[in-house]
Amino acid sequence: MEVTLLGTGDTTGTPTPGCDCETCRRAVDRGVERSRFSVHVRNERTGESLLVDTSPDFRHQFLGHDVGLPDAAVITHIHFDHLDGLGHAYRLFDRLPVHAADERDPETGESVAETVRRRYDYLDQVEVLAETPFEPFETCGFEVTLVPVDHPPLVCYGLAIEDPETGAKLSISGDTTYGVGADARAVLDDPDLLLADGIVTADLCEHHPAGGNHFDDEGRARTFGTKHMTVEGAVALGEDLDAAETRVVHVSHFLDADRAFEEPLAVDGETYSL
Repeated sequence: MEVTLLGTGDTTGTPTPGCDCETCRRAVDRGVERSRFSVHVRNERTGESLLVDTSPDFRHQFLGHDVGLPDAAVITHIHFDHLDGLGHAYRLFDRLPVHAADERDPETGESVAETVRRRYDYLDQVEVLAETPFEPFETCGFEVTLVPVDHPPLVCYGLAIEDPETGAKLSISGDTTYGVGADARAVLDDPDLLLADGIVTADLCEHHPAGGNHFDDEGRARTFGTKHMTVEGAVALGEDLDAAETRVVHVSHFLDADRAFEEPLAVDGETYSL
């Protein structure tokens, strides 16, 4: 499989509009970007491609990167920076199957699949397919498994994408704290590539009203606040899962400029062949 990181930023992206911080200025100087999250996964055996999350930067991402439009999509959760690009399906697709979890969210009273179906009921091209977490389903020649992660107050899912013929495996943490359950970790375990949510470095937890959580033995927070991992937490999750390679995504512009583009923090346009 060929993996292209279309969007590696958080909800405002980097550079952030109207922001003159040093990190945003350096992104402009370097000619790099972290747009809202989205991943393109091409099955080189079948020629099909799967899109994980439909970023509001959909048009910009597909014009700016050498990838074809997807044959199907997976939605991890209903926050706008992961979903609202689905409106681009209008006049671009004859049909776009969209896979999403079928579990009812106590916060909304709907599953992710139901919310997507309701919000985009005006698009005949969008066919929402409800999937049960931990039960693998097939799309684009891949075996895909959604797993619940920890992103309160809404339900959110990570996923594993595997090629049943080659054994290649991509795991995506989804938006989550470090508190991913053991059953979910077992599904995500041992990937060739892990894309892990890491919004800021641990030192910035002092600026969050909830501080940090899931501290390591050296006292570094692996969770920032209540919804996302720190960069250190994302790296630790990769070590826990024995990932061959970990790239940190969903990165914000709040990082210190001298650390904002260090390894293993990803930027848009990176490609990986698994």
